[in-house]
Amino acid sequence: MRKVNWGILSTADIARKLTIPAMLRAKNAELVAIASHSASGSASVQAKKFNIPKAYHSFEELLGEPSIDAVYIPLPNHLHAEWVKKAAEMGKHVLCEKPAALTVEDTKEMIEVCEKNGVLFMETFMYQYHPQNKRVRDIIATGEIGDVKLVRSHCSFFLENKDGNFRLTTETGGGSLYDVGVYCIHTIRNVLKLEPTRVYAKAINDKENPVDISTTGVMEFENGVKGVFDCSMDMAQHMSYEVVGTKGIIQVPRAYRPDLYNGEGIVQVISNDGDVRKEIIQGDEYKLAIEHISECILDQEKPRYDSMNTIHNMNALDACFASIKSGTEVEVRKVD
Repeated sequence: MRKVNWGILSTADIARKLTIPAMLRAKNAELVAIASHSASGSASVQAKKFNIPKAYHSFEELLGEPSIDAVYIPLPNHLHAEWVKKAAEMGKHVLCEKPAALTVEDTKEMIEVCEKNGVLFMETFMYQYHPQNKRVRDIIATGEIGDVKLVRSHCSFFLENKDGNFRLTTETGGGSLYDVGVYCIHTIRNVLKLEPTRVYAKAINDKENPVDISTTGVMEFENGVKGVFDCSMDMAQHMSYEVVGTKGIIQVPRAYRPDLYNGEGIVQVISNDGDVRKEIIQGDEYKLAIEHISECILDQEKPRYDSMNTIHNMNALDACFASIKSGTEVEVRKVD
């Protein structure tokens, strides 16, 4: 089988705990290099731990390696745009952690650089590759829950270690909206297959740091459907979404981290007459995501989650920040 040779820029937690193991499980991916700017030699440590052939002590060295086809970028949010562009200019395809960047303008610019250099770009949102999400779309399509009227999404966790955490500084793109709210917005948009026209968001800032520790938002769509979300780094872990229709409700209680349950997802349908149907759906979303982007690279095809979807998600996120700043409902600008 043909394989894509991958490199990783950074030894971040999410890379070590989730993405590297997924790359090792993927059938069409080969993890050949990892890099870190750390003086402690963490790239060498992780290379030894995961049996990665090459370790580099600078990102530039890794990007200069001709045998590497693509790179995964799990850096802090404010560094995404810079290193996506540098990777693209070196001819590397890019898988970038969410959020792709900090603004729509930055997102557009980095995608343009990727397109100019003929490389593929994809933002992660690994959860969407778990088959439970396709099952939700299929149920909606059958008309079983009637006309969709509301989508609710929740994504929260309790941030234990706050000291020096990049999630708590504005300079690094911290805050709950950037960190987990992007999942909520992404879910609502992609379940409805629509873009919001207006949003209203209200945030609670962390007591010691100038970032939103919790945010609640409402999104309006042209067809009258509403999207409601809440995200937080100051609440118990709660990662779910539900779709409310005229005839029933679809609940997805393990929406964003089914891997915590050995890949076991749940889709529950509750009808108006009280009948409950619970479906257990197995999947390996991280492996499936790596295999999907690798397949797209090998076959020179556009990913299912394409660059325009990334831009629209960032556009909705921008509108939420504008609403928080103004304290009012704001119109979502149109993007091309």
